Amino acid sequence: MLCILLFHFFNRGEAMIAALAAVFSLRQDLPTTLSFGKSRIMGNIIGGSTAIAYFVIQDQLNHSFIAELLLVPLAVAFVIVLSDGINNHAGIISGVATLLLIALSTSSGDQPLSFALQRVLDTFIGTLIAVGLNYLPTPKKDENSQNLL
Repeated sequence: MLCILLFHFFNRGEAMIAALAAVFSLRQDLPTTLSFGKSRIMGNIIGGSTAIAYFVIQDQLNHSFIAELLLVPLAVAFVIVLSDGINNHAGIISGVATLLLIALSTSSGDQPLSFALQRVLDTFIGTLIAVGLNYLPTPKKDENSQNLL
């Protein structure tokens, strides 16, 4: 709800990426949310940057299908290897998802740089919302209540 309201208020378009980022980043406590949120943002920066590089190369190759067929899997492997190399294991899935979202849903007439930056910003917004929610006070557990599980 917060993502939808924020995106509507600032006329940012669809809130899907931010809402997913908020849901995926929200964890049981603030430190875990901050850690996972940082990994997601780093993954999205890597995936978005790789998608931009993919489009630069595709422009040079006249958006060839064969190039797409070869470059997309290579780009996925690059995101995985780079993320693993910098110990950003929790950000691998979001990095690959960002790469694929941008590379496979942006046509040559679109502005891939702008699209990539907006998707990374959407993720940042969703992650900030998750962090903000973890700052809210949580109800105290009743010591006398029994565990139902």
